[in-house]
Amino acid sequence: MSAADLILTADRIHTLAGDSSPAPTAIALSGGVITALGDRTDVRFWRGPHTEVVDLGDATVTPGLVDGHFHPVMGIGLTRGVDLSSVRTVEGLTAALRAADVAPGGWLEGWGLDPNAFEGAPITHAPLVEAVGPDVPVFLLLFDAHSALVSPKALAMAGIDGPRGFASGASVVCDADRVPTGHLLELEALDLVRTLLPDDAPAERRARLTDLLRRMAACGLTAADAMDFEADSLELFRALEDDGELPVRWRFAPFVMPGTGRDGLDAVIAQQRLSGRRWQVQGAKFMIDGTIDGGTAWLDEPDSHGESTACFWPDPRDYTAAASLLAAHGVPLVTHAIGDAGIRYVLDTYAELAATRVPHRVEHLETMPSELIGRFAELDVTASMQPTHCTSYTRADHTDNWSSRLGKRRADRAFRARDLRDRGARLALGSDWPIAPFDPRAILAAARLRRPAGEPDVEPVLPEQALTARMALEGYTSSAAAAAGLSRSSGRLLPGYRADLTVFALDPLTTGPDELAESPIPLTVVAGTIAHRTG
Repeated sequence: MSAADLILTADRIHTLAGDSSPAPTAIALSGGVITALGDRTDVRFWRGPHTEVVDLGDATVTPGLVDGHFHPVMGIGLTRGVDLSSVRTVEGLTAALRAADVAPGGWLEGWGLDPNAFEGAPITHAPLVEAVGPDVPVFLLLFDAHSALVSPKALAMAGIDGPRGFASGASVVCDADRVPTGHLLELEALDLVRTLLPDDAPAERRARLTDLLRRMAACGLTAADAMDFEADSLELFRALEDDGELPVRWRFAPFVMPGTGRDGLDAVIAQQRLSGRRWQVQGAKFMIDGTIDGGTAWLDEPDSHGESTACFWPDPRDYTAAASLLAAHGVPLVTHAIGDAGIRYVLDTYAELAATRVPHRVEHLETMPSELIGRFAELDVTASMQPTHCTSYTRADHTDNWSSRLGKRRADRAFRARDLRDRGARLALGSDWPIAPFDPRAILAAARLRRPAGEPDVEPVLPEQALTARMALEGYTSSAAAAAGLSRSSGRLLPGYRADLTVFALDPLTTGPDELAESPIPLTVVAGTIAHRTG
């Protein structure tokens, strides 16, 4: 073989391609692919005058980590203003808003607010008025990004003075007197106010996206599935590639919203031809329901508030028709489905669709009866889940907002990652950033612990659904590759496969999950080039 571009040696290399004896301790990369595996004595045969050799010592090399659910462009717009993710009480919310810097006449923005801060009381703009008075326009995005809390001034600026009708399952929450409370549910309602917010300058957006990608590479991510391709996504990624190679690969699935007609669907089909050196459009993103926390999921039976009874599409048959048309054109489908009725409807729809080269997917899968578990393997549908949605926003004693809305029976069949794996489902793992942090080390740990990493006093949520260390790692590597239709070229460390690698200082298959969450990442390699290196 010709001389390698890059050679890595390490005490452990997990190929995820079956057991090999002896285990490799050296790997050669050239032209963006893996060219050889062996031991340290083989290096002299692979190297040439321009080969870079990196001895990683007591480290572990794995296939590159892939985040299965991410919102990069949407996320850099949503994470503006005050980070409210650590707020736990209404008093804490008021204090955080009082401490915020607001320019005279400007907006106060925030994100990441957990509805559990209201401790079961109605979510209203009263704390906003108490914090900054009635004349400041405030827009606070709740943690799920499907709902927001806005001030009376923001409502007035948007001309919202009562209930509104929407094509989707969105709503302006009102009190008994039909006066808006400031709580907005789902995207169409949020956009009534969000369109009034000041825009970031294009240079600022490029800078924020560049920083995001660098931070992703620094924690071991080599690729991600982006669940949107709206706004200036095309311009941003083309601009970044004009400046150099992306440190993270991307697959994009543009949104298809209720009311999208044939012209809109044809546009999504046309977008499938868009690509760059390390990004491509491949898929279409639907939502069949909203969220349990907001009362907009689609459940077989109402939640404890009498809500979550309707499909996000006013007529579910319109979703089926749009999905059928796109699948017939070879477009793989991605559908957000959280409630049991929604998951069932999506699986029934997929069962009738034309097969595509890349398997269809269902995202989130929060509460699901046992009879649906086996259908994922039967239909060859990818189950895509985000372990920290469970561990960060629900509690084992069911006192959180999510669980209390569902009730014990449905909360006890939640986030069934292990059941899906045990029944042969293809399970991809991810973060849903900015809904939750994207660091894969913490997510791998949460998948095994069923509680937040580093918090041993927290009771695990349904610990029988914990994944093994290998299952969790596969969810970020080999299963992620299979979900993208790349089983024969990615997700394992084999000659001819993509040279995307993640290096852990600790061994993700033997290190305790709490310790793994703190493991340094010495090196991240994408397409055979170093995307991140410590020191």
